[in-house]
Amino acid sequence: MNDSSKRWYMDLHSHSTDASDDAGGTVEGYAKWIVARRKRGYQIDGFVLTEHRQYDPDSDYRALSEQYGVSILRGAEVETDIGHVLVYGITPEFVRAFDLRQVSLPHKEVFRVALETGGYAVAAHAGRPRIGLAHYIDDEHMTIDGIQTVEQLNGGSSVDENNVGLALAERFGLKRVGGSDAHYVSAIGRCMTAFGRPIHTVEDLVQELLHGEYYPVTVEQTLEAGAASGERHA
Repeated sequence: MNDSSKRWYMDLHSHSTDASDDAGGTVEGYAKWIVARRKRGYQIDGFVLTEHRQYDPDSDYRALSEQYGVSILRGAEVETDIGHVLVYGITPEFVRAFDLRQVSLPHKEVFRVALETGGYAVAAHAGRPRIGLAHYIDDEHMTIDGIQTVEQLNGGSSVDENNVGLALAERFGLKRVGGSDAHYVSAIGRCMTAFGRPIHTVEDLVQELLHGEYYPVTVEQTLEAGAASGERHA
């Protein structure tokens, strides 16, 4: 994965005032912040709203996406028996299979059903105690089967916790992504995932997670990549 200046940088984990009661950032506020960061040379192409324990199929951010030139996609953060899980490409079939308000969903079923219904699931903030996968991995009843990817780099986790996530990914040969876990405007894009292709739809995102090459980055790393290539967002 060389030539990182040509990557597409997506923040895969964020929460907004539209649906997460612990968030202070608005969707438009996030978009405006990204535009301001681009003017300073940072590369942020879009973000995914992963609201807590819910998914509203009628929410539509296409107008904001077009207005600000930012990809704005939707997923959800659900709570399972091995910690929190980010789900992308949520279908009516997935929603019918689970009560997303529950805080101890069976993780094997969440990962399996997401994949079988055209989506993709990622273990969120994998190195964080109690709500991250690493906390459960040595339980004699826990298996890694069905889990392909972890959020190794999380903007709300400590350096030590992110290192735990990295060790976990390396131990089991898991793919790694990054997300800011933003709850307020200035946190959006703090940590992201670098993809090899543009992502404009949730279908694009699922395909890249399934078949593409990607890795976690900090926003500072995008500045370095842009400086090396001379590329900047307009």
